[in-house]
Order: sequence, then structure tokens, then C-alpha cells
Amino acid sequence: MTPRRKTLDAVSKAEQLDLAPRTERPPFEIIVRLPPARTTPVFDSYWRLAAERQEIFFRRLEGRPAPWTEDPILLQYKFTNAYRASDRVSQFLIREVIYSGEQDFTEVFFRIILFKLFNRIETWRRLVTELGILSWATFDFGRYDAVLEGMKCAGESIYSAAYIMPSGGRGSEPERKHRMHLRLLARMMKEEVPKRITDCRRMQDAFELLRAYPTLGDFLAYQYVTDLNYSAALSFSEREFVVPGPGARDGIRKCFTDPGGLNEAELIRLCADRQEEAFAKLGLEFRSLWGRPLQLIDCQNLFCETDKYARVRHPEYTGRTGRTRIKQQFRKNLEPLRCFYPPKWGINELIPPPLRAAPGAASSEGR
Repeated sequence: MTPRRKTLDAVSKAEQLDLAPRTERPPFEIIVRLPPARTTPVFDSYWRLAAERQEIFFRRLEGRPAPWTEDPILLQYKFTNAYRASDRVSQFLIREVIYSGEQDFTEVFFRIILFKLFNRIETWRRLVTELGILSWATFDFGRYDAVLEGMKCAGESIYSAAYIMPSGGRGSEPERKHRMHLRLLARMMKEEVPKRITDCRRMQDAFELLRAYPTLGDFLAYQYVTDLNYSAALSFSEREFVVPGPGARDGIRKCFTDPGGLNEAELIRLCADRQEEAFAKLGLEFRSLWGRPLQLIDCQNLFCETDKYARVRHPEYTGRTGRTRIKQQFRKNLEPLRCFYPPKWGINELIPPPLRAAPGAASSEGR
């Protein structure tokens, strides 16, 4: 039997799950009542952080002068946007990698995974400067390796510091990490992963396909399938599947003293489902992304950011990692911010032209 309907008031109501046999006309219905999820003050901060971080995004986008917030924590430390697709790296990926260049999905897949393996804008730009158009049709391992090796020997970073990339699977021969990743990408292309991805009916199927490859654990496979889904070739629902990352799991532990019988993915889903009610209950006006509500990936990311935020705002609540400091400081960027989203979302047309970027167009990337 599978859950057919879920509702949760994370503050005061018990969750109810309607369970029924897999028949067209179930002869009876079993109702299971779970205890209410018990929250901490950190849970309120989760929603306040989402609303204020989104306000910072709009204030900057609209050209208002800094500072863009009065929150002392947000003034001092770096936090990602409420919407993942609004972040600097995601904006570059969507604008300069996915929708700039040939739109055949084989080539789009190659560009996305090549970019995401390093997840660093400067690395992508160096490859383009040295090699020209980056394409699977003209891929040459030696040439790509030479550029990346040259950067490394010059003391330049190749990988983003956003998350740690695994260096190889168990029993693998030691070699430069970037070479291992180039070989991994070439293997995926030769094994026709782009075509196999388009044959998938669900995001979870595509996730499991990627997850089967060496070094791509749950976290990276979920991030990559989300990025691939920004392309025009895929249309997976973003409300069907979520994989909590380590930071999100710590954020959830700080927000809930008792999850009320729900696992982490279910708590994320219920936050996405009840976001309007949650903002209203706290008297918060949340400016959505031109009508697009927070998706599962966004709510997952917000739990990760809440884990960081709580280290300063709520130091009495600790997660498993025991971290007490936020490493990355906020660095103010006064360049005009412009944005562009996957056209299939239907929101680019709603963005005032002065605030809208275009694929391939030079634009400032905000924090």
C-alpha cells in the first residue's frame, strides 16, 4: 500500500495518511494517525530566512542601493538564494552552458556534466578560451587535460569549494582527479547516457541511472539530474522527488525535535506543499519567483542554509557535525544583476526587460 494523501501542520496538527490497496475501488480505507511533528524556534527561522533572502535578491535585482538587508547574519555571511536557479553558478549554467550553443541533448548533456564536474565558472571560461566551442563531437581528452593540468600547475583552482568532489572509487588507480572526471564523462557519453536519460519517465529513474556511476553518490546525482532538467529536452516534475543532502539533514534536525514519524524527504515535501500557509502564519510576505513557488530542491537547499544560519542565530541547537562557525563571508557585488531561467518555466516573459538577461549575453552573476 502506498500513501495517497498527506497533510501536516508542522506546529500543531497531527499528520494523516490515507492508505488503500492498489485497486480501482478500494473496499475500505485505513487511516493511520501519526504524532505531531515537534518544531524548534529554528523552524521559524527557516521561513524567515527564505523570505528575507528572497527580498535581498529582488532588492538587488531592482537596483536598490546596498545594504540590502538589516539582518546582521545575512550582512556578514554568504547564503545562497531561496531559489537554487537564482544562484550565481546556476544562472551561469542556465544562460552560458545550457541555452548557449547547440541544443541537441547529447551536446547539452556533455556541456552540463562537464561544467558540473568542476562547478566553477572560471574553469569553464578557461576551457572555452583555450579550446573554443566545447563539444562532445570534437572532444579530445589530451587537449582538455592539458588546459586543466596547466591551471593546476599554475596554482589555480579547478574545482568549486561549494562541495567536495570525490577523487575516485574504491580500488581505483590514483591519478589526477580532473583526469578521472574527464574519463568518467567520456564513459557516460560512450555508454549513451544522454539517450538513456531522455528515455526515463521519472526524475528518480534518471537519478538512479546517474547514481550507478563511480563517485556519483546520492547528493551529486540529485544535483546533476536537477541541472539536466533545466534543459528543454527533459520535463521531469520537480515536485516528485528529493534527496536530502548532509547539510539539509542537519538543518532538519535543528528544526524538529520530533519528526512525527516522517523521514527527511517527507518533511521537505510537506514544507514545499505548505509553504504559503507557513509564511502566512508568521506574517511574512514571500515574493515568489514571478509566481513560481519554492520547489523541492529549493526547500532542501533552504534546510542546508538554515543549518548554517542557526549556528549564529540559534547556537543552542546543534546537528551531528557540531559545526559552530560559518566559513564563507559575504562579499558585496555592486554590479547590476540580471537573470534568465529555463524558458519552459514561462517566467522570463514576466521579468521586466531591464532585469532580464539572455543566453550568451554578458551579465553580472550575483552571489
